[in-house]
Amino acid sequence: MKLLLIDASPYIFRAYYSMPASMKGRDGKPVNAIYGFTKTLCQLLTQAKVHHAAIAFDESLTTSFRNDFYPEYKQQRELPPADLVEQMQTCKHIAAALGLAVFVDERYEADDLLGTVLAQLRPHGVRAVVVSSDKDLAQLIGNGDLLWDFARDRLLDQRGVAEHFGVRPDQIVDYLALMGDTVDNIPGVPGIGSKTAAALLKAFDTLDNVYERLEAIPDIGLRGARRVMDNLTAHKEQAYLSRRLATIATDAPVRVTPADLLWQKPDSEGLSALFDRLRFGANIRKQVEGVELVYRQIQP
Repeated sequence: MKLLLIDASPYIFRAYYSMPASMKGRDGKPVNAIYGFTKTLCQLLTQAKVHHAAIAFDESLTTSFRNDFYPEYKQQRELPPADLVEQMQTCKHIAAALGLAVFVDERYEADDLLGTVLAQLRPHGVRAVVVSSDKDLAQLIGNGDLLWDFARDRLLDQRGVAEHFGVRPDQIVDYLALMGDTVDNIPGVPGIGSKTAAALLKAFDTLDNVYERLEAIPDIGLRGARRVMDNLTAHKEQAYLSRRLATIATDAPVRVTPADLLWQKPDSEGLSALFDRLRFGANIRKQVEGVELVYRQIQP
């Protein structure tokens, strides 16, 4: 069973900043993010041709469970503009109208929701196609799975992840624990960047092994080995905190079966009425027709 798992947020933000802000609905409010996201989602569904799919949205911009034990998590980010927040709600409606199972939670991020869904369906022999430009989601990629950066048309399997990031999917969390992530305000270990983190994990495999074998670091030919050892020693607690922050949760309040994620028939009438209000023209409607055609072709 192939399962399409879509991380919505990167594509909504991409649409908001790439489509003209002058696009307005009948009520005079901006619809640029909605239009671009809808177009992307239609193209994705047309190309993917899968029976099962889920899409997750970020609602926990300031209320993630991670903020409970690390208040600084993502605090450096500016909140989305009010008009984008409003458009996000409509994006959820469109995803549901296109027949997708939609997941959102105030405490768990989209990554966590997708990770939980995948964990629950693994016993059913699921092979996932994870659609995102976010490297964090690479940690979900197992044997037979794919990470699909749709905007760049880049598909990575387990080996591809290792070649692209320099570490295996199962090492991504430790990789982020070492080098941190400025996008999410994950501190990591000062002085350790992506190359050093990858070199440490290539030599020692895991974060735990790095700390168990600190004295062996000079033996791996790492430049500035003594400085790296000192930083690791001084910031051990921070490294493990970072690993905890970077780990995708698989215990979000979601309970699913394969039947719950079966792609449903798109609501063409509902979408048409919504597009009328949004002042969307023939181009996007034709794309929806293409999605409906694919749906009819692949459903048993």
